[in-house]
Amino acid sequence: MEKDRVFETVVGGFVLVVAIFFFYYVYQKSGWHGGNGYVLTAKFDRADGLTEGGDVKISGIKVGKIIDMSVDPESFFAVVKFSVANGLSLPRDSSASVSSDGLFGGKYLALVPGGDDELLTAGDEIENTSGPMNIESMIGQFLFSQKKEQ
Repeated sequence: MEKDRVFETVVGGFVLVVAIFFFYYVYQKSGWHGGNGYVLTAKFDRADGLTEGGDVKISGIKVGKIIDMSVDPESFFAVVKFSVANGLSLPRDSSASVSSDGLFGGKYLALVPGGDDELLTAGDEIENTSGPMNIESMIGQFLFSQKKEQ
């Protein structure tokens, strides 16, 4: 009887260690933790498809995440707050756009570094922005232009 309890205790301890390791791994990979980085903002006329917790990428590589999204009550622009890894110093003339991971992929915030000598600091706003391409509008413009030519 004593032997069974020792075995059960050892197995229970092993299961507990595996569970702790699993939760730690998920925590690290999920981006739930704040992570190191500084916060910037960007305003868009449209921010279709972006979500809080979404990726921020430079050259297709994740460098941060979207922290918060709101609407500016005066301009009605979408205000996107996002973090960028501390090791990246972005020039002041950098641009931000809403991009897509392929035809049916999700949206992410794409940053394109500029060439200015002055750098963005925490709390600054990226002023050069562009919203997502609207496929429906492009198809409509194409069809409308085809009708005009006939």
